[in-house]
Amino acid sequence: MPTTEYAQIAPFLDYLQFEKRYSRHTIIAYQTDLEQFFDFLQREDATATEISQIASMHIRNWLADIKGSKGLEAKSINRKISSLKSFFKYQLKTGVLEKSPMMVIISPKNKKRLPAFVAEKDIHTLFDYVEFPDNWQGRTEKLVMQLFYETGMRLSELIQLKEAQVDFGANQVKVLGKGNKERIIPVGKNLLTELKKYLEDKPERLPGMEHLFVSEKGKCLQPRAVYAFVKRYLGMVTTIKKKSPHILRHSFATHLMNNGADLNAVKELLGHSSLAATQVYTHNTIEKLKEVFNRAHPKA
Repeated sequence: MPTTEYAQIAPFLDYLQFEKRYSRHTIIAYQTDLEQFFDFLQREDATATEISQIASMHIRNWLADIKGSKGLEAKSINRKISSLKSFFKYQLKTGVLEKSPMMVIISPKNKKRLPAFVAEKDIHTLFDYVEFPDNWQGRTEKLVMQLFYETGMRLSELIQLKEAQVDFGANQVKVLGKGNKERIIPVGKNLLTELKKYLEDKPERLPGMEHLFVSEKGKCLQPRAVYAFVKRYLGMVTTIKKKSPHILRHSFATHLMNNGADLNAVKELLGHSSLAATQVYTHNTIEKLKEVFNRAHPKA
């Protein structure tokens, strides 16, 4: 795991790794935010680098500094506030502090944006008409994209997926999500048939590599490579600005909602911890209803 020059941060990072069992990516995000904060303290007020000396004033000054110098939006600011809240909550838990300086820090309101998604007709074009290379790489890329769209998995979840997590008999896959929470997602029979053929033709893997998707050399897929080919293929069928694995996740959820799926069911499939995170997809459904109304109603 990553190391830090700040002794004040190290125990918290260990806590995230060994007790909370957060992913490496999540821990690095926390570390980056906290190191930026302590860098600021060291520049502005070296005495405040002691945890007991940190006041809400120091936090406000840092947030104002990064907002002004880096022009960060509310969403990015709130992520950093969340990192600090978790850090100081840990200090309360371990008895280092009796009161958190975050109690008076107010998070700015995020701008509400509708999740971008690929239209259903474009998804059909992608899987029915786009030609994927007739080799191991092409098969892998097509199956990865199909699984993204048919399950709504996150990039990290799909890359770490093991063969043993696919239940061909029950037509489902067991996914290990954020916070090591497991969830079950149904998978269509046609896709499962293709996955079974894929496993039968799999090249020799490196010892201990039981990942579902591997490269021709038997190595686990890398996030940057997956992001790159997803972007390339989506660019063939859609003009939406952002093209990424997460857009396929948005498309999965939006198409389910547009076709009448229950909101709670979509929440469970996505692995959201709260219904509020899923409700954003209802807005896309409302937008679709507006389009139907404007197109069909004589008084529209």
